Amino acid sequence: MRTTSVGVFRIATTGPGDVSGLMDLIDSGAIDPNAILAILGKTEGNGGVNDFTREYAVAALCTALAPKLGLLPAAVEQRIAFVMSGGTEGVLSPHLTVFTRSEAERPAGLSGKRLSIGMAHTRDFLPEELGSSAQITATAKAVKAAMADAGINDPADVHFVQIKCPLLTSERVAAANARGNTTATTSAYSSMAYSRGASALGVAVALGEIGSDVGDEDVLRRYDLFSKVASTSSGIELMHNVVIVLGNSVSSTSEFVIGHAVMEDAIDAAAVLSALNSVGLGAQAKAGRTLVNIFAKAEASPDGAVRGFRHTMLEDTDISSTRHARAAVGGLIAGLAGTGAVYVSGGAEHQGPAGGGPVAAIARLSD
Repeated sequence: MRTTSVGVFRIATTGPGDVSGLMDLIDSGAIDPNAILAILGKTEGNGGVNDFTREYAVAALCTALAPKLGLLPAAVEQRIAFVMSGGTEGVLSPHLTVFTRSEAERPAGLSGKRLSIGMAHTRDFLPEELGSSAQITATAKAVKAAMADAGINDPADVHFVQIKCPLLTSERVAAANARGNTTATTSAYSSMAYSRGASALGVAVALGEIGSDVGDEDVLRRYDLFSKVASTSSGIELMHNVVIVLGNSVSSTSEFVIGHAVMEDAIDAAAVLSALNSVGLGAQAKAGRTLVNIFAKAEASPDGAVRGFRHTMLEDTDISSTRHARAAVGGLIAGLAGTGAVYVSGGAEHQGPAGGGPVAAIARLSD
């Protein structure tokens, strides 16, 4: 059995093009650039179709890492999984979370499962396939491949599945129409939800959370179908899905562990505390454990109310509901975690129950 060591580094940024923190850690020897497998980031854009801070951040990272890896910048993006989530409303703080993986010998006496990470890609999708069963099926296949890459056999050991997925543009819609096909929607903004939703359902199918008979007609309609660990984010910069599986495995010698819970709504503090407790933090804190980061999805409840009280997130024509949700959930988690440098992504279609979403925590074991 292959044994790996996984490292996690949270790095503050001063802007989407700031790579200085990562370069400092590489230059000091703290991070081996050849071991970097994935980088998740929060950037201060609007999180919408025209949020180019995501593409800017990836370009800056690829340019900076290219000479360290002896590659061209375009090749860096093929080697490392980049997932940039736009939108740092409220107290959310822009930052990067860098995941490394390297071969390692298992120390004598080490017991239990530790943080493991795996990565896979789907094929490129046609515009008319976004939000469809084709995207669901391809995503499910990629999730299983990423689990195998992570050395995880039991779906119960999967605690967070981060996916970067495509969206539609007017040009992509026109290309589908020219072939005599129609897309799930002609709205670029709405396509983000379709792509996120189908990708999340693919995770649910792969992990056995729902049956495999889910289809086009279920996307953005059957909200009783969802994954408890999926986190999907749409972007204009790709046409395939990048799948990152995070869980615990006996094949890992990492000094980190991950756990999760499911928020029922945007003010579910108990679920956040449960996620912290699952890794020995929070009220049930164990000695020698420190928080590395929290990852969560945020969504405005579709019925327009939270616990019986009306909210206006869906009717605000000045600020999109995803931005409201990120600010609300980000503030809640920041208050409980004691830091605004947490990864909260908006748009939780089929990611947790309607109006809620998964929340995962990673802790360092230093005992």
